[in-house]
Amino acid sequence: MLRRFKQYFQKITKAHSQRRQKIMTIDQHIVTVGPTNYYVSRALITDVPEMLAIEKAVYAGKTPWDENAFKTELRRQSGRFYIVMRHNDRLCAFCGCAFDDRRQDAHITNIAVHPDFQNQGLGRFMMQAMIKRAAYLAYRTVTLEVRYSNVAAQRLYTNIGFEKAGIKKRYYFGDHEDAIDMTYHLPVATSDD
Repeated sequence: MLRRFKQYFQKITKAHSQRRQKIMTIDQHIVTVGPTNYYVSRALITDVPEMLAIEKAVYAGKTPWDENAFKTELRRQSGRFYIVMRHNDRLCAFCGCAFDDRRQDAHITNIAVHPDFQNQGLGRFMMQAMIKRAAYLAYRTVTLEVRYSNVAAQRLYTNIGFEKAGIKKRYYFGDHEDAIDMTYHLPVATSDD
C-alpha cells in the first residue's frame, strides 16, 4: 500500500513539475495586440535597464523597484515568471508574476507599460497571459496590489474580473501611499481537466 502511494505521489509530482516547467517558458514570438505586432519573450537580466527606464517614465522619474530587486527576481530558478514586450526593438511593457504552489496563488509582482504604448491593450494582454498560466496550474487566485491613486489601473483590473479585497495602509515605499489588494478568482478545476 505504501509503495503504491509513493508511486502515485511521484506520478502527480512529476506531472505538476512538467506543467509548472511549461508555464515558466514562453516561445519568443510575435503577437498582435490591436493593430500592432509585438515581440514577446521571457525577461532577461539584460532587459533590466530598459525595465527601469519604463518605471521612470511611468512613475514620474522614480523607480519603485531598483536594479537589484529586478535582477534578484529574474535570477530565481522557480516560482517567478517575467515577460517583456517589444515593438521595433524597443521595450514597451513588462509584467512579472510569483507562482505559489502552496497557496495556489499567482501574484502579479510588477506590471508597467511605457506611456507611449498605454491604452493599446498591452496591460490587458500581459495580465491575461498570467491568468492563463495560473489556470493551467489549477490555481485558485491571481492577486496584486495597486496604488490607491492609480484609478486607470484599477479600472483595467476590474474590467478583467479582479475584485477589491482590502487596503494595505502606507504600503508603498517612499511616499507611503495606500495599496488596494485585488483578487481574481479562477474557476475551480474539475476532475476532467
